[in-house]
Amino acid sequence: MQEMRVLITGGAGFIGSNLAHTLSQKNDVIVVDDEYLGTPENLPTDVEYYNRSVLEENLPTDVDVVFHLAALSSYAMHEEDPQKGARVNVEGFANVVEQARRDGCDTIVYASTSSIYGSRTEPSPVDMDVTVKTGYEASKLARERYGEYFANHYDMAVAGMRFFSVYQGYGGAEKHKGEYANVIAQFADDIANGESPVLYGDGTQTRDFTHVSDIVRGLVLAAENELTSVYNLGTGEAYSFNTVVEMLNAELGTEVEPEYVENPIPEDVYVHDTCADTSAFESATGWEPEVDFEEGLRRVCSQYTSAEPASD
Repeated sequence: MQEMRVLITGGAGFIGSNLAHTLSQKNDVIVVDDEYLGTPENLPTDVEYYNRSVLEENLPTDVDVVFHLAALSSYAMHEEDPQKGARVNVEGFANVVEQARRDGCDTIVYASTSSIYGSRTEPSPVDMDVTVKTGYEASKLARERYGEYFANHYDMAVAGMRFFSVYQGYGGAEKHKGEYANVIAQFADDIANGESPVLYGDGTQTRDFTHVSDIVRGLVLAAENELTSVYNLGTGEAYSFNTVVEMLNAELGTEVEPEYVENPIPEDVYVHDTCADTSAFESATGWEPEVDFEEGLRRVCSQYTSAEPASD
């Protein structure tokens, strides 16, 4: 990416801070975060940081590119307060994009979600029909429709990225998320400390686990290519939670058994399986995932198996 002035909303969070570290090497990076799921401790020292909400006026949107990652990002957060979820995820998105448009920015890359596909063991293409069963999914679909509006009405480049189960591990920027961290980070930390990871149901649910470094590359490529559409970012491979526990035990040299509990999320809305079809994004940018699952788990576990964590 040539040198630009870039705004990352939700930039002190897990994915946003990884993006900030990458972009700040050659760009002027501004971060806006309300610190609900983020912490400025995740950020490099050379970014311009604002502890603000995406619902506010007069945001620092006089930039070349906006990466809009700010969101209430789970089923539980939306069920606790559906109106707040809609305001942050939908109104917050429209507010940031409109302010950016008025300031002359016409390139937006934003976070959507793979949850919108529901449970599928086959790879999900971006052009398949989707339905929503939760407030979280509804807010992300609404975000996509507003992205389509801005692209069509104002001729902006607006790309929505449907992330598939992004992980890095507690050696990266996930630890502060606690119960909202990806299961890989939580399972690895439990097993490394001799505690049983807690699996919902029988552990046969599967996820397309995608390393955050591949997500960051995808976000940057979407901006560089000024894309306008919705795309998947995933690997096209899925692993069950049981398999994840087995592989983590093998990597850590442990034999910790999981604990199985009743799933607290209603079965009719729980996404049991995910898998990405990334062909559309690969065709548009040449992107493909570079961190395979074995290497990703090695990086996650490196903080427990060596004195120096592997660099992401």
